Amino acid sequence: MKPAPIKDLITFDDFEKLDIRVGTITALADVEKSRKLMKLTVDFGDHVRTILAGIKQERADPFEIEGKQALFVVNLPEQKMAGEISQGMLFDIGYADKLTPCLAVPETSIPNGSRAG
Repeated sequence: MKPAPIKDLITFDDFEKLDIRVGTITALADVEKSRKLMKLTVDFGDHVRTILAGIKQERADPFEIEGKQALFVVNLPEQKMAGEISQGMLFDIGYADKLTPCLAVPETSIPNGSRAG
């Protein structure tokens, strides 16, 4: 793999606008109207959200991520996709570089809702 060029510089203030948190994926469900999307139920400690992720064709068994902690962007506007509402975005590594994606996960178990940054 040849690394992609680094994107344009942003300010630290721009970076601080992102709210990236740890959540535990407690359940997955198929999104019937989509060939790519899976519906993740994610526990953030003080609340639970539904997050849609295009992982259906990326993994032999998308359900293997159930029970795992991962990083999510939680301050994006809700987005309707394939008739479902997504309340955030899963941080996935590799997809943009045409690699088999993997989760961005904490090194050790950490309380749900913990912030990255």
